[in-house]
Amino acid sequence: MFRRSITPLLICMVFALQMQAATHKPHVSLKKQIETILSQPDLSRGFWGIEISSVANGRVLYSLNPEKLFTPASNTKLFTTAAALALIGPDYKFRTTIETSGSLDKYGRLSGDLVLIGRGDPTLSGRQLPYTMRTQRDSDPVKVLEQLADELVQKGVKYIDGDVVADDSYFAFERYGEGWSQDDLVWAEGAPVSALTINDNVVFVNILPGARPGDKAFVSLTPFADYYTIDNRLMTTPAGTARKLFINREPGSTLLTLWGSMPIDDPGANEGLAIEDPAQFAANLFRHLLSVRGIAVYGKERTRHTELASLSTFTSTVIASRGGDEHSLASPAGALVLAEYQSAPLSDDIRVINKVSQNLHAEILLRLLGREKGTGGTVQAGLEVLRGFLNTAGISSDDYSFFDGSGLSRENLVTPRAVVQLLRYAATQPWGKEFHDSLPTAGVDGSLADRFKDLDTEAQVYAKTGSLGGVKTLSGYAVTAKGEQLAFSVLTNNLSVTGKRINDVIDSVVVAAANNGKK
Repeated sequence: MFRRSITPLLICMVFALQMQAATHKPHVSLKKQIETILSQPDLSRGFWGIEISSVANGRVLYSLNPEKLFTPASNTKLFTTAAALALIGPDYKFRTTIETSGSLDKYGRLSGDLVLIGRGDPTLSGRQLPYTMRTQRDSDPVKVLEQLADELVQKGVKYIDGDVVADDSYFAFERYGEGWSQDDLVWAEGAPVSALTINDNVVFVNILPGARPGDKAFVSLTPFADYYTIDNRLMTTPAGTARKLFINREPGSTLLTLWGSMPIDDPGANEGLAIEDPAQFAANLFRHLLSVRGIAVYGKERTRHTELASLSTFTSTVIASRGGDEHSLASPAGALVLAEYQSAPLSDDIRVINKVSQNLHAEILLRLLGREKGTGGTVQAGLEVLRGFLNTAGISSDDYSFFDGSGLSRENLVTPRAVVQLLRYAATQPWGKEFHDSLPTAGVDGSLADRFKDLDTEAQVYAKTGSLGGVKTLSGYAVTAKGEQLAFSVLTNNLSVTGKRINDVIDSVVVAAANNGKK
């Protein structure tokens, strides 16, 4: 009786399972999907490192060479910005001042030098903050210096008996990182590092065709056109011809040589070129701004650097002066502060660093870590502070080797596992939201604005890109269609195929993880 009653039920259940199998494709594991993506012949000659894990419990969904060391390129910025948020804080503000050790009389005569003191503010430019969707610049790239000059006019300054001094001694005079390519130093991405940074330490070269074929192209510089000497050999060519632009500046030189051709119907070009000595640039520019406001300067322009050779004295001064963030920003005893500017909160600039991969600002952060939390404003002091932070985050020193804060150095190395550990640690910290929100959003802004077109509508990706010759990287967070948050790192080295091709493959790997097991 019992057997006869259950047999029809079993038959119905088996039939239902067969129908379900016939109408639904079998689930393909994430491992199989990624293996299929990476099996393409043109990807086999490079090196791949991948780790994808759950933020909540650390469960590893997929890994490939997770403990091998890779050149991370700008994924290095994840470590620098996380350390800055943790140790310096999202609300930190930079202070730039105009000071003198002399005196100002009732006739407006300043008896002494006028000193422009930088303390690392990377935002003394026309860049608009906070960052929203894309980088936007004001039409006036030196507006902060103009505001400071206007304050001097309001204070009644009319004559300066001494020099105009640009002081960037808050950091040591280390303009470039170890392992940087010489080719990078001419362009904006390799701009020199200084505690006194104006307009990201670049000048913009604007190039337009001449009035008729055979004329020289029109070349102009902003801001402060007098900083570089221009040797213009660019010729205007007939409409429809190819544009060929070449720019050269030898290291240590302020001579720009331009040659090539620009068709008469060309809309024009704009390039950001690194300046040679940021403090000298600031001194020259500030004296010019004083002059156009009617302030007479009887001295010369000069700089005040902290050379590495005198680092022992510098370090002693730093340690003696530190008594909390506000005290370390204070002016020397007896100095007369004539004008000052305070920056937006540090978190605003960290958004810029990660959204658009701003190298100079990341390098400033590394030196700021050393200046505020270590033994001095140097690369090595900053790296030592960074090592201490990473130890607190549970990341072994065997899993990384950093030589700068931006990732421009080709000597940097890191494992995918270390990157994922950093991301998981950051997600649990009080500053975790600021860190997360600083990352580019897939298909929306920053360096991911035009990527991840195949991402499921219910999934999300927030990640930092990285790129050097032969290097493409992407690390960050993915929220799956089920709402699970993943931390991932995809590092590729020694691939000779085009950058877009590698980006598409990396995106496919991340999409497979984000879309895996969707509802």
